[in-house]
Amino acid sequence: MAIMSLHISSLFLQAQDRHFDVGEPIFRTDDPVTHMFLVRQGDAALVRTLPSGDQAYLQRAAENELLAEASAYATTYHCDCIALKRSTLAVLPRSQFRTSLRSDPDMADSWGAHLARSVQHTRMRSEIRSLKTVAARLDAWLAEYGPLPDKGEWQTVAYELSVSREALYRELARRRS
Repeated sequence: MAIMSLHISSLFLQAQDRHFDVGEPIFRTDDPVTHMFLVRQGDAALVRTLPSGDQAYLQRAAENELLAEASAYATTYHCDCIALKRSTLAVLPRSQFRTSLRSDPDMADSWGAHLARSVQHTRMRSEIRSLKTVAARLDAWLAEYGPLPDKGEWQTVAYELSVSREALYRELARRRS
């Protein structure tokens, strides 16, 4: 949910657009990093499958958000990335992205500020996930991110909270009664 600055998003103005269907992989764990991705439309998530088979969302990116910022400095991806909705992503070669940062001090400063906001967001998500109960996690998530999405998207909230869908649904039913 770290919104990209207009300065950084301007790097993607001439980037090629790629379209992804729901559930389609954008990249997989251990794929070489060759591109940076900006969500133009839709929703995508960095996903790690847990030993239980459940999935934990490491990042969820919506319109005008960059996916996997750390990949600008990695050789391979450390998780999977999938489209959560039909999505259009701007795809920019990583080498071009990094060259732009090196050649423009203001751009590099904007990038640093974006990374700082991303770290803050990640810390908040980590704190929410460290809470002991589903009720406490949900309360913290609602306080930070606002109202629940539409019912068909509650599963993504469960992933973000690192709880099962069933546990989240039970908590929501308890609150309605």
